[in-house]
Amino acid sequence: MKITIKLFATFEPYLPSNREGHAAELELSEKATISEAIAKVKVPDDKVHLILVNGIYVSPDIRATHVLSENDVLALWPAVAGG
Repeated sequence: MKITIKLFATFEPYLPSNREGHAAELELSEKATISEAIAKVKVPDDKVHLILVNGIYVSPDIRATHVLSENDVLALWPAVAGG
């Protein structure tokens, strides 16, 4: 199945070579979870702070069980601090 993955801030270098801006198409197995998608792009799982699927917040405690669907958009952000 194909999804779009969007990586922001310090995660941008993890985007695959087929990237367009902050996003890239990602091929995953059927019934892949958010954790599997994160592992495929090699983003350190413990560094992921904010997760959205199709613009809807997903809490960190279900990232290992939340199954993605064809054409989902998965967006990931690290913790960001500012002043």
